[in-house]
Amino acid sequence: CGVPAIQPVLTGLSRIVNGEDAVPGSWPWQVSLQDKTGFHFCGGSLISEDWVVTAAHCGVSTSDVVVAGEFDQGSDEENVQVLKIAKVFKNPKFNMFTVRNDITLLKLATPAQFSDTVSAVCLPSADDDFPVGTVCATTGWGKTKYNALKTPDKLQQAALPIVSTAECKEFWGSKITDVMICAGASGVSSCMGDSGGPLVCQKDGAWTLAGIVSWGSGVCSTSTPAVYSRVTALMPWVQQILEAN
Repeated sequence: CGVPAIQPVLTGLSRIVNGEDAVPGSWPWQVSLQDKTGFHFCGGSLISEDWVVTAAHCGVSTSDVVVAGEFDQGSDEENVQVLKIAKVFKNPKFNMFTVRNDITLLKLATPAQFSDTVSAVCLPSADDDFPVGTVCATTGWGKTKYNALKTPDKLQQAALPIVSTAECKEFWGSKITDVMICAGASGVSSCMGDSGGPLVCQKDGAWTLAGIVSWGSGVCSTSTPAVYSRVTALMPWVQQILEAN
């Protein structure tokens, strides 16, 4: 897991607001969650052939599909996999008002076929630590300006640093809890449509899922940290669901 066959190229280990086009296929775990009209509403990450992790607030249902191996949503030339969802496991502790425990696991009806452009991200262990200042990466097809009418066709990426909980609380106050991790405030931001997608950090040479795009500034301000579900804190629940299913 976590080692793309096609290497990503991040400038300046630089919504995504102020991001850049990714190298096609270089974030092979990134999936697009689409409704039956083909509208992209959230991102997600493959954690195995059978499982995708996304945000609970995305409200995924079994009538939605997971699209893997996509780069340009405006192209018909790509060898994408459109995968049906067998079961949706929303974290029972998810709270829409506090946006705590914002994680959902999707069990695929048919497994994804892993290839150069489709593979899994690594999951952290519950005691992994992603130190403040670590430069991580986030990807998605979210808006590139908060008032944009549509989302970009090409997968966007941005490099951004982990922000301390204390610093994050200076922006967001008591909304920030132990099940969240903040990143950004560095001239880039996740934005609407990126939700559910990955915040990945390199750990022992492999990209590891540190966060899930959860919430942030309503205008996707690049000087405000974006807030991600802290995957390490949610690993006991993830482990439990994977083992039971």
